[in-house]
Amino acid sequence: MHALYAADPDHFGPYSPSSRLFLNPLYAAPSLVFGEAFYQRAIERAGIQAPPTGKLIDWKAVSEVKYSALRALFDMFLDSEEWNGSAGADFARFRADGGPLLLEHACFEALQFAMMPRREWRTWPTDLRYPRGSVVAAFAEAHADEVLFHQFLQWITDRSVAAAQRDARQASMRIGLIGDLAVGMDPAGSHAWSRQSDVLLGLTIGAPPDLLNPTGQNWGLTGFSPRALERTGFAPFIATLRATMRHMGGIRVDHAMGLTRLWLVPEGASPDEGAYLTYPATDLLRLLALESVRHNVVVIGEDLGTVPEGFQDMLEQGGIHGMRVLWFERDAQSSFRPPRGWGNSAVAMTSTHDLPTVAGWWKGTDIDVRHRHGRLGAGVDPEQSKQEREIDRPKLWRAFTQEHVTEGATPPPDNPDPVVDAAVRFVAKTEVPLSLIPLEDLLGQEQQPNLPGTVTEYPNWRMRFSVDAAALLEQEPAARRIDAVATERPRQ
Repeated sequence: MHALYAADPDHFGPYSPSSRLFLNPLYAAPSLVFGEAFYQRAIERAGIQAPPTGKLIDWKAVSEVKYSALRALFDMFLDSEEWNGSAGADFARFRADGGPLLLEHACFEALQFAMMPRREWRTWPTDLRYPRGSVVAAFAEAHADEVLFHQFLQWITDRSVAAAQRDARQASMRIGLIGDLAVGMDPAGSHAWSRQSDVLLGLTIGAPPDLLNPTGQNWGLTGFSPRALERTGFAPFIATLRATMRHMGGIRVDHAMGLTRLWLVPEGASPDEGAYLTYPATDLLRLLALESVRHNVVVIGEDLGTVPEGFQDMLEQGGIHGMRVLWFERDAQSSFRPPRGWGNSAVAMTSTHDLPTVAGWWKGTDIDVRHRHGRLGAGVDPEQSKQEREIDRPKLWRAFTQEHVTEGATPPPDNPDPVVDAAVRFVAKTEVPLSLIPLEDLLGQEQQPNLPGTVTEYPNWRMRFSVDAAALLEQEPAARRIDAVATERPRQ
């Protein structure tokens, strides 16, 4: 839910944020803050039409509609009694609490609208590249209402998330919302512009060559400078943790290995020309644990991929839960481990947003998709992959039947529903502290939401669910699988 770019809705990848200190206003739910009637009056007054629908999300069209509605709400708010009432006072407190960081983020958003199509701030006029210079201050003064509007967007989004978490806890959810902390930020974004000394401009984060990506990966993100962290008493890292934990019951740290080292690639170089940069892992893990206690949140670290030796032990010692994914829990004979063999300190899950859904894995859709987009790995034959899957399906079904989460003969590849049911029950039986079931698996969907290594070739982050969010968990397959989780989950 990190902040992206109001001026550039085509930049919608959630793991390439403009800033991890602020939120994406497209997630704002104004009716939770002002009430449904007030919000609807603002929409009607502006004559705003409903956003387009379809199987894929048109982020540009949706953004135009949503921001138009929020602009109309802002204008009405300024002219209403609410401005001089409790809502206006709360907005004033929010701006004061946000301080220079909030002001600079709002100023960046306003500047980027003025500078488009030059989204990258390093191509702006020299005087605009320095957030605390006189030219930027003059721009902020001349466009005070626009800067205030972007502060308003952050306020209403923050209060929307707080309301959602409050409702979740009141509905007896012990954790409620779990936020996601991206591994870095876009070097063209708000944080890199406003706090240039915090980050490693000229270097981007990626991954070294491996079997799936023989030339390595470049994610186009920048990260914190270790020297800057130590020089500032880790202030940028602490601020990022606090922003992510705010109103959350838990957080997931993306690519948690970045707490100890990051593969950095010089701009203009290929990913295999990068090198690891070491981070002060002990300090970062201690701060992460401290902030988790202060905010009373669960912390999950994504420890998948090329994991440094001893890193998972470091997470466990720091009270951070690793991730155990169904597809990877195998023994030496490549059989699927029973739930009692998954350990007791990590978080169990059927899949992640970067991996096949259960239905997609069973049908072999993931093999076809990865082959079509060149993501199977160098020299990997798709037919051989399909043959290996033919061997793996009975192994998975056997693991399910041995745990009595299903029965009968192995279903054919074109009948994934009983497999999804069994997988959900299987993962729920693990003895780990927490099980996570992706919405895609609760609904039995075939396509995964993201295909790593692609940008526009695959519809990453654009697949729309078939029903409104409020009704998702009431759909028959989802409701049935949620009941199964409740039945199978060991009592803590």
